[in-house]
Amino acid sequence: MLLSADIGNTNITLGLFDNNKYINEFRLASDRDLSKEEYEILLKSLFKDYLIEGCVIASVVEELNVKFKRAVDSVFGVDSVFVDSTINLGIRIATDNPTEVGADRLANAVAASIIYTGAVIVIDFGTATSFDIINSKSEFLGGVIAPGINTQMKCLKSSTSKLPKIEVSISNNAIGHNTTDAILSGVIRGTACMVDGLIEQCERELGEKATIVATGGYCGLIANYLKRPFDYVNPILTLEGLKLIYNMNNKKVKV
Repeated sequence: MLLSADIGNTNITLGLFDNNKYINEFRLASDRDLSKEEYEILLKSLFKDYLIEGCVIASVVEELNVKFKRAVDSVFGVDSVFVDSTINLGIRIATDNPTEVGADRLANAVAASIIYTGAVIVIDFGTATSFDIINSKSEFLGGVIAPGINTQMKCLKSSTSKLPKIEVSISNNAIGHNTTDAILSGVIRGTACMVDGLIEQCERELGEKATIVATGGYCGLIANYLKRPFDYVNPILTLEGLKLIYNMNNKKVKV
């Protein structure tokens, strides 16, 4: 089996693939304070019933890169693939500085270019809300990075003295008749308006209509407020991209 690990700022998402078929998913907190040995204990506990034959890792948390890879390699006896712009991705990275592109965004771009046809805009609703833009020539052009929904909520709470901490939920009205509803409208509906507007502007710059693919935890919530619906919602797009990258770089390994 192949283990794909997406290390984000909040969570480590661990996906299992058996002969390229998605099997299961696990989550750990992205705890920068845990040691290599502590991560080894967690991995042994989670995957005691699985035979892991390979691993691919994407990380946007520098502090976890070395110790998490070493923990994975030690527990499973593998030489895990670490994703960055220098390995074979099967697409051209047409940004100003390919080395600064996050590994999760590279995985999204690879998956989008293979799974969907033509130009694709991937919108990933995570700690940040990011747009990854792939044209019809399978070139990753770059995209957009904005604060994610939870990040906006935390910022409002930490940066103001009177605004309360609230949970993310449905926004019933654009005009909030109390503070909670006003915040929900600003964050939830505001994000939807941003998505609608940026899709339109990105397509104008692309010069072609794009397939819109959403991934990440809040895409279902935001879909309620969009003028233009997502063409596809793919919650495991990043994990699928990691699997595809692994296969490109380890063709001799059966996963």
